[in-house]
Amino acid sequence: MNLVDLVSQQQMKPADSIPKFNVGDTVRVHFRIVEGEKERIQVFEGVVIARKNAESANATFTVRRVAFNEGVERVFPLHSPRVEKVEVSREGQVRRAKLYYLRDRVGKAARVKAKQRSAAK
Repeated sequence: MNLVDLVSQQQMKPADSIPKFNVGDTVRVHFRIVEGEKERIQVFEGVVIARKNAESANATFTVRRVAFNEGVERVFPLHSPRVEKVEVSREGQVRRAKLYYLRDRVGKAARVKAKQRSAAK
C-alpha cells in the first residue's frame, strides 16, 4: 500500500457516522461553508442521483434539487470533513444506478416514487 492510500484510509470517517442511503433517496446534506473568517452550516436538500466509488476514501455522491425552476446539482465527497452530516428524509424506489434522466424532466415527472413501508415494522 502506497503512502497516498495510507493517508486517505486514515482520513476516512468511521462507518457508523455515515448513514445508509442509496440513489433515489431524498437527503439533507449539512455542509460547512467558510465565508471570510466566519464559518456556517448550509443545508442542501435534494434527490441523490448518483454515487461513485462505493465506500472508498474518495467516494462521492451527487444531489440534485430544483430551485426557482432551475436544476442545481452538487457533488459532495462522502468522507469530507466539511460534510457535517447527511440526513435521509425519504427513501426512493428506483431501478437504476444513476438517475441522470431526471435532468430532462420537470414538475411531477421529475419525482421519484417513495418506497412502500412494510406493515411488519
